[in-house]
Amino acid sequence: MFMKHGIVAAAALAVTLATPALARVDGDTITLGSSISLTGKYATNGLHTQRGYDYAVKVINEAGGVKVGGKSYKLAVKYYDDESTPARGAQLAERLIQQDGVEYMLGPYSSGMTKAIAPVSEKFGVPMVEAEGASRSLFTQGYKYLFAVLSTSEQYLATAVDFAAAKSSDPKSVRIALAFEGDPFSMDVRAGVMDKVKEYGMKVVIDDQLPADLSDMSTTLTKVKALKPDALIISGHSKGAATAARQIDEMKVNVPMIALTHCEAAKVQEKFPKTANGFLCPTQWVETLSKSDAMFGSAADWNAGFKADYPSYTSVPYQSAQASAAVYVFKEAFEAANSLDKDKLRDAISAVEMETFYGDIKFSAQGNNIAKPMFMRQINADGTYGLVEKAGDMVHPRNVAY
Repeated sequence: MFMKHGIVAAAALAVTLATPALARVDGDTITLGSSISLTGKYATNGLHTQRGYDYAVKVINEAGGVKVGGKSYKLAVKYYDDESTPARGAQLAERLIQQDGVEYMLGPYSSGMTKAIAPVSEKFGVPMVEAEGASRSLFTQGYKYLFAVLSTSEQYLATAVDFAAAKSSDPKSVRIALAFEGDPFSMDVRAGVMDKVKEYGMKVVIDDQLPADLSDMSTTLTKVKALKPDALIISGHSKGAATAARQIDEMKVNVPMIALTHCEAAKVQEKFPKTANGFLCPTQWVETLSKSDAMFGSAADWNAGFKADYPSYTSVPYQSAQASAAVYVFKEAFEAANSLDKDKLRDAISAVEMETFYGDIKFSAQGNNIAKPMFMRQINADGTYGLVEKAGDMVHPRNVAY
């Protein structure tokens, strides 16, 4: 049975604390801490994440906040910019805990940054609910204080391989091209793809690693034009997705199936509408999902409220939705524990079992969410996204006239 608590609230600006030293609970305010990428290569998704945190804080506070021990508390988040650098992220996480007195952490952006910070929160016994680190290897380390609301990374693009197989009369004849960033998240995405490729007996004709700065994949695309694979599969966060879309357009690359992560976050459907037509894009969440909760309402309600606060979004990236879900987990856990003690809170987080606008949340003993699947969407000619539940729903082959 999934729990539903709170009331649906309207939207306003969230509280972000910037003072140099704060106790974890100051009067009637509970401060969560986050080292987040606001500059560097992950800055785009770092901002999506921060906005998701802030929106949830605002909605929860307007609904009366968090009730613990008969008292109502407001939530606030103290941020530091980790500059998309793991060593800096670890340093700032320790600063939040040791100097600022934060005992409740929200995760950073990306699996690599989460891998850097998780040992710090574990060392000090500080619960961390994270929304953006999907690497499956995060949940094989025996961490007791790390919890993630999102689906793990090996699931992201594996479905694209299933679709390619379903569209072929002989899956063994399908030829695949791969281009992946070398970070932990993308390597795990690749592992899930490779498991499927081997399952079907397909042939990988290109298996490239994207350059570290994610600014150029022309070498790979030159090979793609020459070898003409049946599918091109790419993972390089939002910067890699933007680079891929731009250079696929510039080089007039036409492949029957192109699947890549972070489409919405990179706004490829807006920046490259012609080229992006037909792209397959994995997503953790869709606004048409038939899930709801008493705090945010339905998925569509959360989506409308978030866009009202941040009208620059035509399509809200799932990174923002899952960030809001992570804050909601803290509210539920605080109230279930009826305590501000970090160990009692940790136990309450581990026992969370709830339906939210983002989907169902239930944590395994390893801390990953075992109640929510990934989804696959395809970009339509008008720039909208269509949910693809089976290969037959897919526009195939992708055919962009250059």
